[in-house]
Amino acid sequence: MRAGPTDLPPAPGGAPSGIAVSDAPDELVDAAVRMLRLLDQPRDAAILAPLIEREIVWRLLTGEQGAAVRQLGLADSSLAHVARAVRWIRDHYAESFRVEDAARVSGMSVSAFYRNFQAVTAMSPIQFQKQIRLQEARLLLATHPHDITGVGHRVGYDSPSQFSREYRRRFGAPPSQDAARLRTAATSQP
Repeated sequence: MRAGPTDLPPAPGGAPSGIAVSDAPDELVDAAVRMLRLLDQPRDAAILAPLIEREIVWRLLTGEQGAAVRQLGLADSSLAHVARAVRWIRDHYAESFRVEDAARVSGMSVSAFYRNFQAVTAMSPIQFQKQIRLQEARLLLATHPHDITGVGHRVGYDSPSQFSREYRRRFGAPPSQDAARLRTAATSQP
């Protein structure tokens, strides 16, 4: 007996959240473990891996977060539109942009884009860009701890004081102190 798209539970209305957490059912964990075990059995992997992969996809599609997973696969879904904008923002995080630019990239009107972006990411496009900038700054500070102003400029901040203020708000310490803390943590690792 073959299962088809009509066997899937219906999707709820509106854009599903792009971030969701649920417990993995035992069947999904079992399939993932079997897939990992195939790493030690290359001869069996060629035949069994595609079957287990198909099982994993089925379990994801029919699971608690199945509606969101299915939305990712639909080229014209709001989640797919937002995903295009997220990729664009990640690729251009250091540049200034207007929400209209991201909406155009996503293929949505500004109001629909803003509403769907917030539903998926739980933040505005500008807040999302700020998070990307600050995360990238933190990574750069781990390798360039004495160039705080340069790191701030590299990730798109024109004002060193604004960079420092937003960094402190996000990570709980100014960039110089956080960079020192990161270096200490890295050197104390066995």
